[in-house]
Amino acid sequence: MRIAVVGAGAIGGWMAVRLAQSGQEISVFARGETLDAVRRNGLRLTANGDTHRVDVAAGDDASALGPQDLVVVGVKGTALAEVAPAIAAMLGPQTAILPAMNGVPWWFTHGLGGVLSEATLTAVDPDGRISAMLPPERVVGCVVHASGARVAPGHAIHQNGNRFIIGEPLGIESTRLAQIRETLAAAGFDVETSGCIHMDIWYKLWGNMTMNPISALTGALTDRILDDDLVRAFALSVMNEAAEIGRHIGCPISESGLNRMQLTRKLGAIKTSMLQDAEAGRPLEIDALLGAPREIAAKTGVATPYMDALHGLVRLYATASLA
Repeated sequence: MRIAVVGAGAIGGWMAVRLAQSGQEISVFARGETLDAVRRNGLRLTANGDTHRVDVAAGDDASALGPQDLVVVGVKGTALAEVAPAIAAMLGPQTAILPAMNGVPWWFTHGLGGVLSEATLTAVDPDGRISAMLPPERVVGCVVHASGARVAPGHAIHQNGNRFIIGEPLGIESTRLAQIRETLAAAGFDVETSGCIHMDIWYKLWGNMTMNPISALTGALTDRILDDDLVRAFALSVMNEAAEIGRHIGCPISESGLNRMQLTRKLGAIKTSMLQDAEAGRPLEIDALLGAPREIAAKTGVATPYMDALHGLVRLYATASLA
């Protein structure tokens, strides 16, 4: 497949290197120091103590990279509006978009039905511009259960996890879904398909919508967050609200919040992606993790006082830290 990766950071860089090693034709859309580094040193990945290097086509002119079979979107939600024109420039008649992103994506209401059917979520697509350039019909939904970090421009480190869940927003088994599954599996990823990818997205959000912003606010790793009785109780209250929203939109969660926290605890002292962004002075993915869920709650009539408080605090923190 001709595959372009937009956002060669922790997850995008990891995916790009592994896909290139498996024989796929990889292009990377990059700019500035990342583009310079990839052109000079190739795309690099450190995993299990070894560093791998692959040479890929890289450029800051998406039209020159040409139409692709698949575009993997690895940028943070805060950067999507900026790179959407580049993604659009690489869409041929049959190009699929695979967003490897956290939180509620711009296409989330597509195929969901109910009160949210095809609604625009202004928190992640304020004027509908992203959906106009990147039609939801192009999307194959994706949930990544893995962690890593960007150690330098064009150089990612993979820390743990290897699991991908992919699915059509309409819940169908399609030819493109099967092809993407086979392509990812051939690159060594653990891939499963889902008949309700919205539920998988909501489940992951339910697990990380508290750890991420709390870690950014406090500078604490996940083990210390879970060790504090008061903070743990607050996080559970937010999770209960998110579970109630999920029940209203067809994404029910049967697991208890405490059980989910025990899974997080088994991973050890994790520095969340939002804490990494906060320490680096990068914009925080607040809208995808908290703004959009609160918007959905308002549309479904679910009260979210704890989620509101967390959103307000981390939004204020981000504003003040960038001032």
